[in-house]
Amino acid sequence: MPTTSKAKKRRPRSSVTVQRAVGAAPATALLRKYALAAAFSGARITVRVVGAAEGRFLNRRYRKRDYATNVLSFSYGRPHGDVVLCHPVIKQEAKAQRKSLAAHYAHLVVHGMLHLRGRDHARLAEAQRMQRAETRILSRLGFGDPYAVE
Repeated sequence: MPTTSKAKKRRPRSSVTVQRAVGAAPATALLRKYALAAAFSGARITVRVVGAAEGRFLNRRYRKRDYATNVLSFSYGRPHGDVVLCHPVIKQEAKAQRKSLAAHYAHLVVHGMLHLRGRDHARLAEAQRMQRAETRILSRLGFGDPYAVE
């Protein structure tokens, strides 16, 4: 009698598209790798790297804050969305925090992806859960704890 085996369930593949409004940023393959490390199965994500003017415009329009911020996340219903990264802000923060640009980008891509997954940091307990998740994902990517003070 032939044996039957259960067919393995395949996780739907996630896709990440990278757009660049500015030239400077880590390689597209790295940005995609960072996003996929934190993505839902079957997610369709766009990661967009922008300059200060576009970053400020988006933050003002959607968050009512008149300055460029490091990362914005726009969910279109799980698991789809956009993560917008403002290169000049990220570069300045990495320098001020004495982090490599790649490490800071990895952190902010993961941070934005966790927002798309419904995570938040408005309350202390939520912030602590989100930080633990970020640290765990970044460790798998080969980066240290982004919240560690040296």
